Amino acid sequence: MRSIWNGAISFGLVSIPIKLVNATEHHAISFRQIHREDGGRIRYRKVCELEDKEVGAAEIAKGYEEADGSIIPITEDDLAQLPIPTAKTIEIVAFVPADRIDPLQMDTAYYLAANGVPAAKPYTLLREALKRSNKVAIAKFALRGRERLGMLRVVDDVIAMHGLLWPDEIRAPEDVAPDTHVTVRDAELDLADALMDTLGEVELESLHDDYREAVEEMIAAKAAGGGTEETPAAPAAEGGGKVIDLMAALESSVRAAKEARGADGDEPSGAAEPAEVTHLSSRGRAAKKTASSAAKKKTAAGSGKKTAASAAKTAKAKPQPAKKQTQKKAAAAKKTTTAKKTTAPRKRASA
Repeated sequence: MRSIWNGAISFGLVSIPIKLVNATEHHAISFRQIHREDGGRIRYRKVCELEDKEVGAAEIAKGYEEADGSIIPITEDDLAQLPIPTAKTIEIVAFVPADRIDPLQMDTAYYLAANGVPAAKPYTLLREALKRSNKVAIAKFALRGRERLGMLRVVDDVIAMHGLLWPDEIRAPEDVAPDTHVTVRDAELDLADALMDTLGEVELESLHDDYREAVEEMIAAKAAGGGTEETPAAPAAEGGGKVIDLMAALESSVRAAKEARGADGDEPSGAAEPAEVTHLSSRGRAAKKTASSAAKKKTAAGSGKKTAASAAKTAKAKPQPAKKQTQKKAAAAKKTTTAKKTTAPRKRASA
């Protein structure tokens, strides 16, 4: 990677020669302005408004505009005479815990590369010291004509530096929060927690710019002379963004997130639900416990009634053994009298 700045890190009395390279790059697609009729490029020319003529880069200087519109010329010699001790040095001023840095302050990121073999030892020393301390270094440095604030931290085996905005460059969030009093219920918080648990985490490397890819495909198709396939227009967003029923929206979101995870194969079929709503209200838990107890009593009572009815039905269907035996004895006695026999009844003999 090409370096954009050469200098040194000042670490107490230790000086570490380094090269500064960009750690990030932008992949956004840019367009040129063209003449609609013939496709010719539209270019901007730098014109002096007093003489109404175009001027070259060698004729252009810097100037500061006052509130009344007057211009104060500023030369390169004026800027060179200003005392900037960090013009060629990244001066570490403190070491602080990483959570002391508000992400709002973070700006452009750079990698710091050791410049030459002699820089390897002190570079490694600073890197390992940052690792062991779990802290970040706060430093001052000058780049592109102005002094800046930076934060040094370790990324893998490299020291990275994030440009930081100065504290007075962070605007206070005045009049940004809702100015009306809103009460959030525990049930709503439960559903919000369930939605966050269901959505889970994501591998940041898997995220990509869908719009940029679509633009690239469209440009490639036009360059090949085949035009582009007609794609359905995206549905227009409803104005206002008003949520009619917050609970219904949260419940639908949780349900949709669970279905989406199942469709992506992240969750096996029949597995336990990834998230469960936990009611925070003790009153809700007590009510749920009472309802469960009542349901158990109702089930037990129903089971008792069913057993009694079954027993009565069985008793009605089968006569008592004593009554059946009496009927058999009477029939045997009648048969004996008619035949005028003196022998005992067959039933008794068999008995």
